[in-house]
Order: sequence, then structure tokens, then C-alpha cells
Amino acid sequence: MRYVDAVLRKNNGCPPVWFMRQAGRYHSHYQGMKKQNTFLELCKVPELAAEVTFGPIRDFDFDAAILFSDLLFPLEVLGTGLEYSPGPKLGWHIKSVADLARLNPSKKSTQELVAEIGYQGKALQIIRAGLDPSKALLGFVGGPMTLFYYAVQGSHQGPLEDARNGLTDGRFDGFFKILAPLLIENMCMQASNGADAVAMMDTCAGEVDPALYREVVVPTIREVLIQFRRHHPDTPVVYYSKGTGPWHWQHLHGVPFECLGIDWNTSIVEALQGFGETWSIQGNFDPNLMLLNPEPCLQEIEKFFEPILKLPREKLKGWVCGLGHGVHQWTPEQNVRNFIKYQREIFKD
Repeated sequence: MRYVDAVLRKNNGCPPVWFMRQAGRYHSHYQGMKKQNTFLELCKVPELAAEVTFGPIRDFDFDAAILFSDLLFPLEVLGTGLEYSPGPKLGWHIKSVADLARLNPSKKSTQELVAEIGYQGKALQIIRAGLDPSKALLGFVGGPMTLFYYAVQGSHQGPLEDARNGLTDGRFDGFFKILAPLLIENMCMQASNGADAVAMMDTCAGEVDPALYREVVVPTIREVLIQFRRHHPDTPVVYYSKGTGPWHWQHLHGVPFECLGIDWNTSIVEALQGFGETWSIQGNFDPNLMLLNPEPCLQEIEKFFEPILKLPREKLKGWVCGLGHGVHQWTPEQNVRNFIKYQREIFKD
């Protein structure tokens, strides 16, 4: 698989293309399914989740499919409540250390909790069975800090001071002890059911300074991935951290993952040159530029690839080509087609 080869830094051909949120609101296939089903049904009915996942593979021919799901489901099974109207809303938030006692109120075992997310495993089996063997299949979970931010504030937007304070007032430590076994088993379940790689999405990582990231956040990522690696030593891990840069990434050395996903605020050339010997790199065209009309968007795409084409081909063995974050809702489908078409033309094997 070209995607897995790139994640392992041994791809000698055209870099694989994968977009975060490639199955979603911008896509007419998803829009058609959403008219007939709720978001939760699309996530939790395995056949529907598989069909949503297949949509962009059929339409745009991405090199990897990613399970259509949501990173907040571990919070839901821990008892926070979760509804979408239209965005995610938890039933309550962790405002004190005492609130941690409300998590997993029935004191279910980790296996009982992960069984409640078993629809992910069933969907992965369906996807893997129907996916071209040359295409990779990704599972994903949220990073511990990102899930904590949601658990405290309900989102990762707006003023986030309470969540930041929670990293050092005992709430994050207590939350992580409850969450970690479930998160590890969630990743293992995905890997056991057909995921060729598992991504950890840490979209709140850049909300803290590098020192706090090193002292508080990185140890939790390391612990989860070490435990996952013990069960699935051969399943690559992608760690995506939004809003971070080299000053954060330097603290990730020794954490057991293969691919570093980055946003669009760091040059992909600089990332490949500075960190490409440590990890493969996923990213990082600015998703905001994908909102342009097709002609100006194509011009931006050409500008993005221009410095990349000047790199020695050796530097691109570990590059997973894509966006610096997810596809926005109003992105024209033609821009997605143009991106992939242009990329494959300039990197003909």
C-alpha cells in the first residue's frame, strides 16, 4: 500500500494523498446520505458508516480511506452524554475534580466500555472487505488532551482558560487515568478489525505552550502509544497535532509513532527537511485555500507544490500529501479533484 509505505518512509513512487474529513459535509455523496439519516446513524450503523467512508474513495480515488466516526464517542460511553444539534454537545462538563466521579458511573470494565463502541469495528470490517487492497484504511481516536478539552468546555473553540487550568489542577491527571484504558482498547479494537494505521487527532495540542506540552501532555500520549504498541507492534500510528510547530515537536522524540501530521502554519519543506528523518510527515496544504473558486485555488495548489518539487526525491519517501486540517464544509468538489489530478500529474511514477 502506497500510504503505508509512505508512513514507514519507504515509498519510492507518487506520494499518497489523503484528506482529513474527506468524507463529510462538502461532499454530495455525504449530503445525500445525510438527508435520509442522522449524523449518529451515519456513525453508528456500520453499513452506513462504511458507505460514507467509501464515497470519497469512489469519487476522488484517495489513496487511503478513514473510518467515518467521531472522536467524542469514548466520552459518551464514559457517561458525559452526547448529542448533535447540529454540532456536538455534551450533557455536562468536568468543572472540578469531584466531577471525575461522574465518569463511568456504572463502573463498567474497559472491555464493556469498548464494546459500546463496537460499531466501529464492524464498520472497519465492512470497509476493509470492500476496499481495494492497494488502498489503506485508517482508524482514529482523539488525543487525551483534546478529549479533556472537550470534556471540560464542550469544544476547542472560544475561551479555553478553564481547560488549560484543568491540566494542572488535578482534573487532567484524574481524567487520563479513567480515559487511558478505554482509549488504548479503542485503538486496539480498530487495529484488530482491519485498520492498517491508527491516527491520534490532537486538535487542541497548540493551545498550550511547549513547556506545558512537554511536562503534562506528551507523557500521556507516550503512555497510550506504548500500551497500544505492546498489543499491535506492526500497526503504524499517525499523530496529528494542530497549532504546533518545531518548538512542540522537539518534545515528541522517543514517543512511539511513525507519522507526524502537521497543520499549514509550518512549511512542508521545512518539516520534511527538519523532521523527515525522525518521522514521516502528513500535510499540509491550507484547507482555507480550498474554499476559493477553482481557478485561483489551482494557482495556490501549483504554488504549494513548487518548492516541494525542488526537494530530492529521497526527501519525499515519507510524505503523505494532504491538508493541514479537515476539508471545510463549503469546499467545491472540483478543488478536491483538481488537487489530486495535479498532484498525480507532477509525481508520475
